[in-house]
Amino acid sequence: MKVPFTWKVTGWFMIGWSAEYEVGHVKALKYFGEDLAAYRDENGDLHVLEAHCKHLGAHIGHGGTVVGDCIECPFHGWRWGPKGDNTYIPYQPDRPNRGLKLRSYPVQEQYGCIFMWYQPEGKEPQWELPDIFHKFPQFETDPNAYYRPYPEFSSRADAIPVHPQIVAENAPDSSHFRYVHKATVTPICLHWEGVDEEWRFLTGWPDVRSDDPDAMALRIHSHYSGLGFAMSAFEGASNHRLIFACTPVDDEVSDMFYSIWWPKEPGETSDIPPEHVRTKVERQYLKTVWEDCDIWRYQKYVEHPPLAKVDAKHYMALRKWATRFYDVPPAEVTAHA
Repeated sequence: MKVPFTWKVTGWFMIGWSAEYEVGHVKALKYFGEDLAAYRDENGDLHVLEAHCKHLGAHIGHGGTVVGDCIECPFHGWRWGPKGDNTYIPYQPDRPNRGLKLRSYPVQEQYGCIFMWYQPEGKEPQWELPDIFHKFPQFETDPNAYYRPYPEFSSRADAIPVHPQIVAENAPDSSHFRYVHKATVTPICLHWEGVDEEWRFLTGWPDVRSDDPDAMALRIHSHYSGLGFAMSAFEGASNHRLIFACTPVDDEVSDMFYSIWWPKEPGETSDIPPEHVRTKVERQYLKTVWEDCDIWRYQKYVEHPPLAKVDAKHYMALRKWATRFYDVPPAEVTAHA
């Protein structure tokens, strides 16, 4: 998808799930057009570094090993610490190269999900990672009251040709639910606002059993944190929570992540959902979440869309809000690639 804005978007972005990384595990990643190496050190902390050793350019995410809190290059054994410093050279153990440094990326884990901060020039995080169990204090906030999100209630879609802003634009697009998701009811945007790095919106699904046009069978409270992901709390029959995330791989495609926190049944003590709950959630939520991908694969970005009146105001307001996360223009990104 060709868009008139950069894919090197500033913000917090999801890159996987905590359970994918045991102590000592190393994994090669690629996001924002950059080769990365993620590893969980012997203390259990997760780190993400640029992937190519400063010595002779080996990719430390392929064959690298964890030693203490460092990752060791598979080529000549040079070790790199959590901040990217060269900490050890085996054939001159008392003289690491203190002038060399790999770029390190701030990482946080939350309720089984992994998030990485990205800013094109390497600036530190400009806002805190929001907490899904404290963003909506009007609802139950005890995470132990929900089943674990991974692996049962999580899925991902890789290399989807969609920019994070296009995914966010689904928020004010009420009409597409009937045609893309075959919804029998068209949702209504009850409230929206852009507050600093957050886009907050409340969506209502009218109760077809009621004669009151203001009666809602379901309300979905959602907050976008930058363009990286949306956190949503459902108010209705299920009262579950979810994260829907989009992380650019390069200037053409993104990886997408989806996790649900489903309320435990009364008296339940296990974090693992029983089979009948898994079947219900998979049928109602996990199988339909990727339907938009069939549209995004072939969609062309329209800069000045002839929007319907019901969506126009908040649709264009969201586009204006999104510009704050583009710290470099597309031309500058291309010139330095």
